[in-house]
Amino acid sequence: MKITAVETIVVNMPMKIAGPAPLLGGKARTSIDTLLVRVDTDEGVSGWGEAFGHRIWPATRAAIDTLVGPQCIGRDPTAIGALVNDLQRNLHGLGRNGPAMYALSAIDIALWDIAGKCAGLPLYRLLGGSTRRDLPAYASLLRYGDPRAVAHHAEEALSRGYRSIKVHEIEAEQIKAARETAGPGVQLMVDCNCPWTVERAIAMARQLEPYGLTWLEEPVWPPENHAGLAAVRRRGHIAIAAGENAMAADFKSMFTVRAVTYAQPSVTKVGGVSEMLKVIALADSFGVEVVPHSAFFGPGLMASLHLVAAMRHEAPVERFYCDFDVNPYHDAINPKGGRIAVPQGPGLGVDLDPKVIERLRVR
Repeated sequence: MKITAVETIVVNMPMKIAGPAPLLGGKARTSIDTLLVRVDTDEGVSGWGEAFGHRIWPATRAAIDTLVGPQCIGRDPTAIGALVNDLQRNLHGLGRNGPAMYALSAIDIALWDIAGKCAGLPLYRLLGGSTRRDLPAYASLLRYGDPRAVAHHAEEALSRGYRSIKVHEIEAEQIKAARETAGPGVQLMVDCNCPWTVERAIAMARQLEPYGLTWLEEPVWPPENHAGLAAVRRRGHIAIAAGENAMAADFKSMFTVRAVTYAQPSVTKVGGVSEMLKVIALADSFGVEVVPHSAFFGPGLMASLHLVAAMRHEAPVERFYCDFDVNPYHDAINPKGGRIAVPQGPGLGVDLDPKVIERLRVR
């Protein structure tokens, strides 16, 4: 079997929004971009991947179209280790993070999709996973900046069956509103997106102590300040989650200094399924729980479901809290009663709807 084509496709999914638009990266966000990658073979088997797409997809798409994709043509897609190793070595001069690695992530996910289809097995079974048919999901609310909006969306998430909620707020007033709405029996997490100095993060951790947070996520700038994260965890007396911006090699440093309680590798950033497996194994050796970052809605989310299903211990799946009129996976991205199904078809378990892709495609 040989790879014959690598195609990039961008889809834009308008969000259903009631009230003011939420913020993503400091800007109002009314839609979600997804950078899809399709890998075709000479035996008619195709695989789908996804590269991290929020705000950076033009650079990542260029990396795939001009650098990564052409190196894949003619290669055996079932020899995943050999192909990914060659790509990593050929791309290392461009850096070990950012668009080049996001591009490689998409290719790797697509290769594992092909592998599962060739084996006739869902990916989690191919990886030796359990018989889990669904997984707990948590509602990862967007940033609203308004306590009333936070309370509204938290209440809505609870009405849909979620028992764990994450907010992307950086002020105590909004976080208090989430806790008061959720009550004491619901897990509440806070994702800060790297806003604070170490000392400020410690002060905030202590201020937020009454709200019984399950974790405080990425509280320190820059995100690679692992010693700073460790200080917040130690002096702030709070569980720390981080890793969506980390590569596989970064996690060893993170674990060595005891920076995190929860590791959060992102399959669309870290290098795909292959690198995620390395991070999961490394975390297991350090006794660190893995709760992957999965704030996306394409093959990256499907791959995350399979990876979590294949882990020894059940972990919650992040479901970015947005609704769409239509998406290429239809109901496969939607939890029911606070749990999300693990697709049972071969490979990633479910293929994208080509008609929806054409409808949403960015030309």
